[in-house]
Amino acid sequence: MSHPVELFGYPVLGRLGDGAASTIYRIRDPRSGEEYALKHVVKRGDKDQRFIDQVVEEHRIGSRFSHDSIRRIGRLLRKRRKFRIAEVGLIMEYVDAPGLDTVQEKSLLENVRLFTRIAEGLLSMHEAGIVHTDIKPTNVLVDDSVVKIIDLGQACPIGTTKERIQGTPGYIAPEQAHRRRITERTDVYNLGATMHWVLSGKLIPTALPPRRSESSLATGPLGPDRIAPATPLTKLVPGTPVEISDLVLDCVRVSRGDRPATMIPVIDRLLRIDRMLQA
Repeated sequence: MSHPVELFGYPVLGRLGDGAASTIYRIRDPRSGEEYALKHVVKRGDKDQRFIDQVVEEHRIGSRFSHDSIRRIGRLLRKRRKFRIAEVGLIMEYVDAPGLDTVQEKSLLENVRLFTRIAEGLLSMHEAGIVHTDIKPTNVLVDDSVVKIIDLGQACPIGTTKERIQGTPGYIAPEQAHRRRITERTDVYNLGATMHWVLSGKLIPTALPPRRSESSLATGPLGPDRIAPATPLTKLVPGTPVEISDLVLDCVRVSRGDRPATMIPVIDRLLRIDRMLQA
């Protein structure tokens, strides 16, 4: 697939992926020779303004984080036409690692340590007053020594009530689907759904099931009383320790008051499971 020769004065080395209205390229800084990723959004019509705004907000929120488990965010670049922003580019840390959704099967201990690093990254965001709101396998890059949370485009301050439904079917928390207040427990749910998929290969039932995602725009998301409980991992994957199965179930409780209140107890339980698996 072809790509631009350069963007904002940076030589383009290749195309890394596409989002809803963005394209991510691999670029090189002509002065330092360092390589970066660049998220590029072009405003082609009025409806694209929200995607421009999303990148601007991602820069505002993401540039404050320096945790090892979160992709670092650099400069925001703008091009104007007739005094209006028509194009933006967000320079980000280039991470040469595949998405968690494509990673080959790992041991349970390796997965527990992976989950711990994701949870620690999310905790650092929460301590800064921010919720990621879209943790899922495609938004975590993983390699032998790398765990990076990416895509802060839907991140928001704790306590936000969003005007639009944002989230991913199969991972979205009930409060996201029903446009209610977003808290740390939202990320706890998203992480629990991610852990469930990684360990079983199956999605949990959510307010926006993948098969209903298109019709749900007209009929609305499922109410809390219609969301089936997640199947315990001990039933789906024989031999799964009850400790990790129970943790996942606690993270994806439909009523957010029944979930761990913060990432701290999630991390504590993961560390206990880590020690148990090494015993």
